[in-house]
Amino acid sequence: MSNTLKPVDAPFAPEIDQVLANFPKQDGYLLTLFRTFAHSLRFLKKGVPNLLDRDSPLDLRTREIVILRTTSNRNCEYEWGVHVAIFAKSAKFTQTQIQATRLGQKECWSPEEGRLIAAIDQLCATGMLDQAALAGFQSDWNNQQQLEILALIGTYTTISCVANVAQLPPEPFGVEFPRTDAITALGRQ
Repeated sequence: MSNTLKPVDAPFAPEIDQVLANFPKQDGYLLTLFRTFAHSLRFLKKGVPNLLDRDSPLDLRTREIVILRTTSNRNCEYEWGVHVAIFAKSAKFTQTQIQATRLGQKECWSPEEGRLIAAIDQLCATGMLDQAALAGFQSDWNNQQQLEILALIGTYTTISCVANVAQLPPEPFGVEFPRTDAITALGRQ
C-alpha cells in the first residue's frame, strides 16, 4: 500500500461513493481534489465544510476574493485555477483583478476589498491582524461575515495543503497562475 497522497480512481467503496455523490461536479466531472479526499471517509465528511452554499453571509464576489487570495498565499495553483475558471465571471472580476488576486495588488479593488485582501494576507502570514487591519475588518464586516471569512481562509488553507502535497496537476479547464510576461503586461496597464 502506497502512502502517496494521490487521487483515487473509481470504482469507490460504497460509503465513499455515497458521500462523493453530494460533492459538486464541473459538467459532470468529479474534481481530482475530491477524488484525493476519497482516501478518508472521515475527511470527506468533516475535513472540509461546504462553505459554497447559498446561505453564506458573504456575496459571491467577496467569497471568491477570500478563496483566490488564500489559495494564492498558499501557492496552490490547482485550487486558484479551478475557482478562476468556475467563478471569476459570475464574481464580475476583471482580468486585472484576477491577476491581482495572485500578485497582491490592491489598486484595482474598492477600498473595502483592498482592506479585505490586506487582512487575508496578514491572517495567512501570521494568523493575526494588526490594529489597523483589525479595525477595518470589524468595520467592514459583521460578526457572521467575519466568521465566514475566517472559516474560508482555514478551509482553503487545508484544501491548498492537500492539493499541494498531492501535487495535483491543473484540471483541464483550470487557469494557470499569471506568468512573468503577464505580470509585465499588467504593469503596463
